Formats: sequence, C-alpha cells, structure tokens
Amino acid sequence: MLSLARKLWAEAISGGSSTGPFGGRGGAASVPRGMRVYAVGDIHGRLDLLDQLLGQIARDADQAPDLLKYLVFLGDYVDRGPDSRLVIERLACGLPPVFGAVFLRGNHEDTMLGFLSDLRVAPGWLTYGGDATLESYGIPAPDPEAPPEHLLQAQMMLNSLLPPHHRAFLTGLRNHLTIGDYHFVHAGVRPGVPLDRQEDKDRLWIREIFLTSRADHGKIVVHGHTIAPEPEMLHNRIGIDTGAYATNRLTALVLEGTDRRFLCTV
Repeated sequence: MLSLARKLWAEAISGGSSTGPFGGRGGAASVPRGMRVYAVGDIHGRLDLLDQLLGQIARDADQAPDLLKYLVFLGDYVDRGPDSRLVIERLACGLPPVFGAVFLRGNHEDTMLGFLSDLRVAPGWLTYGGDATLESYGIPAPDPEAPPEHLLQAQMMLNSLLPPHHRAFLTGLRNHLTIGDYHFVHAGVRPGVPLDRQEDKDRLWIREIFLTSRADHGKIVVHGHTIAPEPEMLHNRIGIDTGAYATNRLTALVLEGTDRRFLCTV
C-alpha cells in the first residue's frame, strides 16, 4: 500500500492524475490510502506561527508512523508579517525530512518576483505588504509614491541581497496540485472551466465568482487567499486562510482517506 501511495504522490507532483482506484467522486472525497496530507494556509511572514504549526504537524504525524506524510503549502509566504526572509529560508531548507513537500505560488510571491524585474509593480506591491518583505532583507522600504529612482534603488538592493536559493525557491513554485479528489491552488478556480485549463491569473487572484459558486469543479478545491475567521468547508471547496499575519491563527487542513480535520495555532 505504501508503494502505491508513493506512486500516486509521484504522479501528482509530476502533473499526472493521482485519483487512481481510490478517487472518483461517486462516494466521499478521499486521498489515496497510506497517505496523510497536511495543507497549510497563508503564512505571510509569520515564522513564529509557521514553526508553531510545524511542531503541531510533527506531533500529529508521529501518531501515524506507518503513513506517508506530505505537506502542501498554498502560497503567500511573504509580505505583511515581519519575517518573510526567514519563512522562505525555513521552507526552502528547514523542513523535517520525513515529509514530502510541494509549494504553491501565491499572488504575493508572483508580485514579489514581478518587482525584481518591473518597477511598475512597485507601488502596488509596497502598498499591500511588500514593504515588510524588503525590510526583512534589511532593505529600507520606500514610500509607494516615492520617485522612480528610490524604487529602483530598492529593486536593485533586493536583486543583490536575495540569496540564490531564495530566488530558485520562488521561481520554482507550482500553480496547482491534484491529489485524489482534491485540487490544491492558492486562490481558487473559475467555475465552468476544466481544472487543467484554468488561467494562472485566476489560480492566483480569483475571489467572488469562485467563492459564491455552487458548481461542482470536478474536485474539491483547497485554497487560501481569502481570509475567513474559521476554516470554510463547503461541498465544492475548503478555504484555510485564517488571516495569520493579523489574527495569529495559521491553519492546516489534514486529509487522510475520507477524513478531514484542522490544526490551528490558536
């Protein structure tokens, strides 16, 4: 059973189908047998909460030594909170080796990468949290309305101070992942569009049309991006952005077989 779980995970992370004999939406949604998946919501520079939640996950995983354990991070690792640099370092280099891990791209990582090459991105990025990311790398954050030369200086400094393995981590982020009957993505999907034909802009930014849809998307969509005070579990989606940077509540969804439960920092 573990060898089959490994095979299905390998297919999932390589872009193949991971539904296999345990998928299909005829019954309760599930992940493959022999596997436990921990999906982690938006971190936004809160290393303290990330480490706290990882500790909870490790203790939880210790109770199931015979299962393969996997982490799926839903994006928005940077901005707003004080420790974006250290969050990237932890995710890139400091996760427990007993877990497989996949990292999805959030709109904040996408915008940070855009800032590295396009100054037109600067005002928007600085307005919604990029200033905290710059400061985490020791770079004074200019005002969003600062003269172009000040924005250029910040851009040049970030390009210089961003470690190569941080850049590789950011550029290597995936936009989506399917495991069994679940589809993991940062923001959501556009109703009526097949999952393999979704536009990346929607995967990173979509809100209302997805959040209010009652449509069956083909899989249950697990997402972050839109803050709610509690995890949201609907028939077609599960939202786990609980606003960690402001609420101190970072959430993980735990999936095993047909079971679903949550781990939260508060």
